[in-house]
Amino acid sequence: MAKKTAIASDIKDQSLASAGGLRIQWAAREMPVLRLIGERFAKEKPLKGIRIAACLHITTETANLALTLKAGGAQLALCASNPLSTQDDTAAYLVMEHSIPVFAMKGEDSDTYYKHINAALDHGPHITMDDGADLVASIHKDRGELVNDIIGGTEETTTGVIRLRSLENEKKLKYPIIAVNDAQTKHFFDNRYGTGQSTIDGITRATNILWAGKQVVICGYGWCGRGAAMRAKGLGAHVVICEVEPIPALEAVMDGFRVMPLIEAAKTGDIFITVTGGLNIIDKEHMLAMKDGAILANSGHFNAEINIPALENLADDKKQLRPFVEQYTLTEGKNLYLLGEGRLINLAAAEGHPASVMDMSFANQALCAEYMVKKGKEFKPKVYPVPQEVDNEVGKLKLNAMGITIDTLTPEQKRYQESWELGT
Repeated sequence: MAKKTAIASDIKDQSLASAGGLRIQWAAREMPVLRLIGERFAKEKPLKGIRIAACLHITTETANLALTLKAGGAQLALCASNPLSTQDDTAAYLVMEHSIPVFAMKGEDSDTYYKHINAALDHGPHITMDDGADLVASIHKDRGELVNDIIGGTEETTTGVIRLRSLENEKKLKYPIIAVNDAQTKHFFDNRYGTGQSTIDGITRATNILWAGKQVVICGYGWCGRGAAMRAKGLGAHVVICEVEPIPALEAVMDGFRVMPLIEAAKTGDIFITVTGGLNIIDKEHMLAMKDGAILANSGHFNAEINIPALENLADDKKQLRPFVEQYTLTEGKNLYLLGEGRLINLAAAEGHPASVMDMSFANQALCAEYMVKKGKEFKPKVYPVPQEVDNEVGKLKLNAMGITIDTLTPEQKRYQESWELGT
């Protein structure tokens, strides 16, 4: 049985710590970049005395980030960035074995979710880490007294970056943020390969469907949509893309997918996946047009992409058929199936991204936290890109860990690229 802990925390079950430790160890096998950073952090202690509040998905991969930050000298407090994404054994291990305060449990209600955010903020952070910007939003709305101590923050996901840029555009952002999501070693890999694989995994675990031959409608063709489309196609599905932007729509066409308005796709789709970061992407009119048996899933950050209140109003009956599968029976007798309460299906019904891609994303988080400690006081309250040297360092470390070497430019080639005089 796990030992009792005296540190402030709010987790589901302390006795799960042992199981969590084994799964965290398994994830660490696929996270060599973070391990290398952790080894350096343990020697140099670049985060010594720095308090970090992190609102992230409490998964085995996040645990390895937390241990890396602690190795660097940081004092951490963690809360969940989604009510359904917490792995309770992971939370228990961090609390029981490493005395890291964690305020998160799978299935928490909205009130508890925000209570946990405030509990993490009670630690008075110097650095914030966010996945969706709920931590930053809470500071700006209700906890303004914390701003004077904050050096800066990082943001993990597209939705959060959109919110933060909105704050910046309104001149209301109160401290600098690095948009980790926009690093090449994040969105090219985490969003495309991570979200692509884990979304299909979550839907498969929730439903046990056969993908081959299904009509799969993907709303949004950003990097997450590209990944989901690629994986669904690889399993034999017929993929339709719905977009509002012309360039991604054109890319989808040239990648070999059908592109059409959602109201048209609604008539034939078997599975609908939203990955846009927007509001009410699947709305009442689309639900009314769908055929009996259509499955609705979301892999965007918030549960706002599927208009769930509209679905509730359309339904005469609702019941849960399987874990994470709710059947809504409409007035005319048609059944629609909502997965994971419309929340991130890859974390609600599965384990989220594979550790190998989170290795790069969390390496960016760790190195950007170090960068903020060193230089954050020089920055204005704006959203900044990940420094190119950090992005490149993560890429180099990942290649090295994979045993892959690449060429380098000769001095002559460098001079050629830097010169305007040389031509044909």
